[in-house]
Amino acid sequence: MNSPGDGRMAEGLGYLLDPRYLRHNPGTRHPESPQRLAAIQPMLQEFGNAGRWRALQPREAVPEELELVHQPNLIERVAQAARRAPAYLDFDTPVSTESFEIALLAAGGVLECVDALCSGELQRTFAFVRPPGHHASRESARGFCLFNNVALAAAYARTKHHIARVAIVDFDVHHGNGTQSCFYGTPAVLYISTHQFPFYPGTGDFDEVGHGDGTGYTLNFPLPEGTGDATFAPIYSKIVSTVLDQFEPQLILVSAGFDGYFRDPLGGLALTQSGFGSAAASLILAAERWCGGKIGFILEGGYSLEGLKECSRAVLVQMEQQRPHEISLRESAPFKEISRSAARFSRWEW
Repeated sequence: MNSPGDGRMAEGLGYLLDPRYLRHNPGTRHPESPQRLAAIQPMLQEFGNAGRWRALQPREAVPEELELVHQPNLIERVAQAARRAPAYLDFDTPVSTESFEIALLAAGGVLECVDALCSGELQRTFAFVRPPGHHASRESARGFCLFNNVALAAAYARTKHHIARVAIVDFDVHHGNGTQSCFYGTPAVLYISTHQFPFYPGTGDFDEVGHGDGTGYTLNFPLPEGTGDATFAPIYSKIVSTVLDQFEPQLILVSAGFDGYFRDPLGGLALTQSGFGSAAASLILAAERWCGGKIGFILEGGYSLEGLKECSRAVLVQMEQQRPHEISLRESAPFKEISRSAARFSRWEW
């Protein structure tokens, strides 16, 4: 699998980006604009041209697949909104005429990645899809999100591919309230999130740990405004990695939002591409230990075009490495405090 002399993977890598994703158009002033993917396309082409990556093709998710997570009335509500577009599903979630079709294509593209991972065709994938998904719950679309791509991927992996334990890790600047709610009562899906707090959507405090059989299988790391790499990176290398080792996932899915980038217009964290790359490295290494390497990254937020390009590049570089590299930083005082606070509510040890 190694390419000669450079320590990189020669196969097992896949990415998904389709020009049709640009046709979801929330409006010229909306931050979740088609320009987000347009900024990524040239950089991604460089990786594709290197010959190590397989370009995956999306398909539309069918209703039976959407209903693994979403209520039928939500699916119909999104379809109706697109038919009468321009329309709003909530105050910041507009839809255009083609939004329903493109949301189906985003969800179906992520499911294609799951098929490639679970069949053993690929080990590492990155789905550059829009609209994003992690705020969408079973019954509602919100926060720029129509259908919950990562939650659908986890549910699909469990039902079609009989994956018993799925870990979802979310490093978007906003808490993935929709994803958390979808699996809050089950131990089969471990949900871990790092996010700015207090911040939209207002959820994701330390004491949100699941309920019933799922108690302990939700783990939140609320980060204060201004948090940088010296707090963020060791959370992944020292805590998240340890928790994943205890959970022993068979598949890792990552809600990869880059709006924690220090120049993002919507976020308030101070992360750099190095921090995101290190977090990705920690997760890839965990996948190597427990999943036969099976890990899928799924684009969520990120509204600095520079940040989207540079942070995506940092993750793709780590995905190419046979042995990804975590950065070594002196642990910050906030890291130690966050670690202690999370440990008080967690069923896991670190």
